[in-house]
Parts: sequence; structure tokens; C-alpha cells
Amino acid sequence: MKNTFYQSFWRTHFYAALFITPLLISLTLSGIGFLFYTNVENQLYDKYFFGESGKTEVQSIDEAVKLAEESYAGYKTNKIIELEEPYNTRLTMKNADGKEKYVFLDDHNQIIGGQDAGYTFANIMRNAHSSLFIGGTFVNYLVELAACWAIFLLLSGIYMTFKGKVLKKTKQTNKRQKSRKFHALIGTIITIPMLVIIFTGLPWSAFMGKYIYQASQDHPSFGTPLLQQQPPTSDVSEIPWATRQETPPTSDSGHAAHHGMANMGFVANPNQLSVEKLQHEIDAMNISKPYAIIYPTSEDGVYTVAKSSNTGVTGLDVSPYDETTMYFDQYSGKYIDKVGYEDYGILAKWFTWGIPLHEGHLFGWPNKLINLLVCLAFLVVIVWGFRTWLLRKKQGILSAPPKISQKVSIPFIIFMIILGILMPLFGLSLIAVVLVELIINLVSKNKLAKKEVN
Repeated sequence: MKNTFYQSFWRTHFYAALFITPLLISLTLSGIGFLFYTNVENQLYDKYFFGESGKTEVQSIDEAVKLAEESYAGYKTNKIIELEEPYNTRLTMKNADGKEKYVFLDDHNQIIGGQDAGYTFANIMRNAHSSLFIGGTFVNYLVELAACWAIFLLLSGIYMTFKGKVLKKTKQTNKRQKSRKFHALIGTIITIPMLVIIFTGLPWSAFMGKYIYQASQDHPSFGTPLLQQQPPTSDVSEIPWATRQETPPTSDSGHAAHHGMANMGFVANPNQLSVEKLQHEIDAMNISKPYAIIYPTSEDGVYTVAKSSNTGVTGLDVSPYDETTMYFDQYSGKYIDKVGYEDYGILAKWFTWGIPLHEGHLFGWPNKLINLLVCLAFLVVIVWGFRTWLLRKKQGILSAPPKISQKVSIPFIIFMIILGILMPLFGLSLIAVVLVELIINLVSKNKLAKKEVN
């Protein structure tokens, strides 16, 4: 039974590694790229981030927004990002098709230039890491599946290392045994940090991430506070009585929201408070930069001022303890309420710490360095695992671990069921693997039966 348990792990470990290695290499390399996106972007986009327009005339932020929307026809500003010195202000603009542009303003609020959001280094690395540039539900599930199987590879590798006494000193060793020992040693060292990196990335995943997010929404005390799920509304009495009953502009209010335009911002409302006046309110409250101002998306929506620990925007991230979402009336600029880190449930707090840890900026350069070393070590484990197989492989055959002559052990089945429950997509893939294995066995038995008859 014990031998069957080991063989079950070995055979499953081998095939899993064989099929998902290309995905794991892609995810690891793109993860390393994203790890240093702030450093790369500071160099690549120094003109936008730190440059000057050359114009000496000072204009208001609202005039700059209007000019930007005139310069980029079809785009509407939905977010203004105010960063600490020496970074310039950044506008996020979106069109009806959902395409984004970033427009940068100098300290005079003059336009320096714009970028297509999809082609920035950070977004390219993010797209490669999360969807392999292809996107779509199937690819997103495939990426998540690779992460789930990576967890199995790490755990099964730990079991085989200690059960097989791979790290035990022996008098005589050949190349394959040395390679196997090195593969096992590095794998053992990085298992815990690698599991942390994988699990802190799961909130972004397509399948499991959806359920994590839903659990956070359904249980506010455990996850996301209700106020953040259901932001307050602005006081519509601030709209002049003479125009209060008029139909709001269809391109920028309720009608727009029903046509996928809500994210473009409700900027055409003539009664809306200017951003410049809102900034006076923000300054009066001593709210320090960096922060993002998000436009209201409806007639009774609010201005949202957010400080986040995991924005993915160069220069915008703050400490998890400083993460705050504040709401201001869009007509009066009056402060309404806020949600801070201290209001989060345990699940939301896990996100708040876990995501920047995963991205490598939770505690500065040491975080980046640790993540880099773990990722590089993981690549070494993959390469040495492949090398170990090649040293064992006989010419012309796959040289897979031997088939299990007995029934699969109960402990192995229980272990796989537990993993399948914790990671539903992994569980579904296991069912598919079992079905394929059954079909292969049936075909093999039929062929053998026909040979015996003949």
C-alpha cells in the first residue's frame, strides 16, 4: 500500500510537470517582468512621469481635462491620479469601446503627452502573466489550472523527497541521482515561499478568484465592508430646482450606464462640482498624495477618492495600513464617509497584504529580491526536473514512472479530493484525467483481448 501511495504521487507528478511546464515557465518569466514594472517604467516613460510641457501658463485641472478630451476625441476622463513629487499628474481616459489612454500633466496642468494603456510595460506584463496575451475564459482558466497543478507539484515533491529519502547522503551516486537530489533540495527550500506567492495571486484568478470575491461581498464582516460595496449617494437637492426634473444627459448618466458607458464618467453634468474645488476639500482634510479621484458615474453618484495598496500603477501604491476609500458629494464637495483598512474583514485584509506581497512592493526592495530569488529557483527546479528525466529516459520511449499494478491507495485519493475541494478547477481537471485514464485502460484491454483471441 505504501509503495502504491508513492507510485501514485510519482506518476501524477511526472505527467503534471510534463504538460504544464511551458505554462509555468511563461507565468514565472512574466511574473519576474511585472515584479520590476515600476523600475522599468520610471526609465521608459521618464518624459511622461517627470517631464515638463514647456508651457509656462498655469491652467486648472478642469481646463486640462477638457483640453485632453478635445485632443483625444471620443475619450472621457474617468479618473485623475495625483502622485507625490516628482511624479506628474495622470488622467485615465476611456472610450465607448473600453479602450484606455493615459494623459500626463505637468505642475502647470499642461499636457505633456499620452499613452495607449494597453501598450504600457506594466499592462503588457500583466496581460502576459494573467492571460498569455490571448485572453478569454478558456485561457484564464488554463492559467489558473497551471497554478493549481503547481501547488500539487510542490506538495507531492515534498512528500516524495522525504518518503524516498532523496536528500539522504549515499556513498555512491550517479548523475541522475545527483540531479534528482539537487531538484529535490531546491524544491524543498522554495515550497513554502512559492505556495505563498501562488495563493496570494489567486484573487485575480478567473474561477477560484470569482468565488473568493463573491464570499468577500456576501459576508461584509468577513470581507468587504458594506459601505464599499454600496457607496453613498450625492444629495440631488444640490441640483437647481429649475433643472432638477429635467432628463439628465443621455450620454453621461443613467442611459449611458445601460450601454456600457458608466466607466467613462458622468462628466457632462453642468451642476457637478469642479475637480479643482474638490481638491480644496481634499487638501483641507490633509489627505496626502498619492490618491486617485474617480468621477461619479450617475446623477446621484459620488466622487471617490482612493488610496490603495495594490493599484498596479507606478507611484500610486501605499502601505496596506493607509488604504482608504473616501466619498464626497459630487455637487457640494461635502465629505460623506470613508472605508479604511481598519474596517475590512479578515479576507479583505488578506487581499490588502497578499496582493502587494505577490507583486513585490509590500516592503520595498527586499520583497522584490525575495520574489525574484524564489522565481529563479522555481525555474531551476523545473529545468533540473526535466534534466533528471532526460538522464533516466531511454531512447525512443517516454520512460514515465511505472504504472500502478494495484489499486490506487485510499490516502492518495483522499489527498487529491481535499485539493480538489480547495481548488475547484483542479478538482474538475482531476475528473477529466481519471476519465481519460479509464478510456486508455479500456482501449488497452480491448486490444489485448483481441490479440489473445487471434
